[in-house]
Amino acid sequence: MASLQSFIRVVEEGSFAAAARAIGQSRSQVNRAVVALEDDLGVQLLNRTTRTVSVTPSGQAFYQRAKAILTDLTDAEDSIRENPEKPAGDIRINAPMSFGTLHLGPALVDFARMYPDIRIELALNDHFIDPVADGFDMTVRISRPTETLALIDHEIIPIRRVICAAPDFLQKHGEPTDIRDLATLPCLHYGNLPSGSTWKLTGPNGPVSVQVNGVFCCNNAEVLRDAAVAGLGLAEMPTFIAGPELQTGRLVTLLCDYTPPEIFLYLLYPPSRQLSSRIRLLVDFMHDRFGGQPRWDLVQ
Repeated sequence: MASLQSFIRVVEEGSFAAAARAIGQSRSQVNRAVVALEDDLGVQLLNRTTRTVSVTPSGQAFYQRAKAILTDLTDAEDSIRENPEKPAGDIRINAPMSFGTLHLGPALVDFARMYPDIRIELALNDHFIDPVADGFDMTVRISRPTETLALIDHEIIPIRRVICAAPDFLQKHGEPTDIRDLATLPCLHYGNLPSGSTWKLTGPNGPVSVQVNGVFCCNNAEVLRDAAVAGLGLAEMPTFIAGPELQTGRLVTLLCDYTPPEIFLYLLYPPSRQLSSRIRLLVDFMHDRFGGQPRWDLVQ
């Protein structure tokens, strides 16, 4: 255990001297611990010169696994020591940008008020991340769940998506009556312009794919919603983003016989986190907050 901790500190601090200061040992003690670990493994983990230390490819791979193992062990120890009557500690959460700003952020503020001894760190981005390798206790995702033995996959609720547009756009271009109209009418899509976008839908006769006429694209759905409200084109988006505009009539649903593939709001977390009372509290809170009929799904 001490050898693993020394090695991880050297990688993270960038030198033996800095690692020694961080863990309160001498430089020679840290060096001996890492050398002993390399001897046990029969692999060189670090490249050493008189001035620098760098990680070998084998060392980088070992660091990722060792870091995850030590984190799990620390969490297991903390969980055993936790006082279930007064949950405390840190929770690092990763979530998509739009859902995080519109719904998860306000929810976590309420959670923090309920449990003032639990410290929340929320990181928002739309990139796919590895919760274990990146050190998150929980990842919130909106997509199709993917099964993995390394993570608990906890479904909260299905997320509805609709095709919609602004009334001004329909007055100018006419309302589409056939799915093939998406190939010629201006469309807004998630992604990048050069690659174009194919919308996969399920209609009365089964699955269908349409290469839409993309005129505006963005990797943020709130921007696409605003572009749709401005009349730039047709959009396919979740109702948790478009709901208020659909309710007020600033956007209207179209081609209602065609539905995008079902996606879900779900949680991912390492199995070791199940032992933690604070993680169990957060999972239950997410069910209470977002389970059942979503508050943001304003279109019945």
